Amino acid sequence: MVAKQTGRHEVPKRPRGLNRGDIAILACGVLGFLSFTFGGPLLDQHGAAAPGTITADYSSGTSSIQLPLPLAVSGLPAAPSASVPAAAAPVASGPVLPEASAPQRIVYPKAAMDSAVHPLAPDSSAVESQTIVPPTTMDGYWLTPFGTPGNGSGNTTYIIGHSWEGRDAPFNHLSSAAVVGDTFDVVTETGTIPYRVDSVTTYLKDSLKDSPIWDMVPSRVVLISCYTEDPWGKNVVVSASPAAG
Repeated sequence: MVAKQTGRHEVPKRPRGLNRGDIAILACGVLGFLSFTFGGPLLDQHGAAAPGTITADYSSGTSSIQLPLPLAVSGLPAAPSASVPAAAAPVASGPVLPEASAPQRIVYPKAAMDSAVHPLAPDSSAVESQTIVPPTTMDGYWLTPFGTPGNGSGNTTYIIGHSWEGRDAPFNHLSSAAVVGDTFDVVTETGTIPYRVDSVTTYLKDSLKDSPIWDMVPSRVVLISCYTEDPWGKNVVVSASPAAG
C-alpha cells in the first residue's frame, strides 16, 4: 500500500496593506515636501485662509503679534463708524480725505507691495492672550476694532500680514525696503488715500503690546509684520500719515 501523505498546504502570504501609522508617516512626508518646496509664513496662524489665496503648510509656534493691554482689561473697543461726522474727530489741518471706510488694498511700489486687505476681528482667545495672528495668506488684515482711515477717523488703522520664509511675499519687503519719506496708497471703500512713511521701527515681540504704536492717532496707518532678519524675535512696524495729494 502506498501511504497517503499528510500535512498542511502552505497558503501564500498576502502583501500587508497600509495601516494608520503608515498613512500618517506618508502624509507627514508629503506635507513636509510641500512646505520645503513652496515655503511658509514666518508668523504662526490659527485662522482660515481667504478664498483664492496661496497657502502652504508650515511648522507652528513661530511667532505672533501682541495686542495692547486695554484689549485684555476692558474688552474690544468699538470699531469707528464710517458715518462719524468730521466734527467728532480732532480738528487738524491736513489733506482732504474721503470719508472714513474700510481699507481694501495697499499699493506700496517702493516696497514691491500690492496687497489686498481683509477685515480681521480678534476673537475671545486673542483678547485673553493679547496676541493675534493673521490667516495664512500673503494678504493684509485690518484689525477692525481700531481705526478706519479717512475723514472722521478716531484712531490708528492697523494692518498686519505674514512675512514668508522661502517665498517672495509683499510683507517681506517692509523689513528691507521701507524707508522714511516713502509714499504708498491705501485704497478704501470711499476712495484712495496717499500716505507718507513717518517711521520704520523694529520691536521685540514681547514688548510690542506696550509700545507707542498703539496710541490713538486719527487717520494714521501702521503696518506690522515679522522682521525677516529675526522673525521669531522681532516685528517690523511702518507708521505713516496722510500725505498731500
